Amino acid sequence: MADITVQELKERLAAGDQHFFLLDVREPYEREEFNIGGEHIPMGFVLARLEELEPYRDQEVIVYCRSGNRSGMVQGLLKSKGFTQVRNLQGGMLAWQEIG
Repeated sequence: MADITVQELKERLAAGDQHFFLLDVREPYEREEFNIGGEHIPMGFVLARLEELEPYRDQEVIVYCRSGNRSGMVQGLLKSKGFTQVRNLQGGMLAWQEIG
């Protein structure tokens, strides 16, 4: 699946779309400063907590971080572990806050 834009995700959240799993891979202090929800598993713990994500293996998973770099790495990791519909939030929370 292609990555997702901030605008597309904002529209889906505003419409109440719940047909995806949202994963925040930032550090706890980043999440405390600002977040848009979803499950919080810092990037360094994703592999150790992979079992928690198993129910979403064949569902759409949207991963986000501060800028899109870490979430892009987690996207690759999840795909390598057999997850079929992983999308990275382009630009991450920096882009989200720019749009307002």
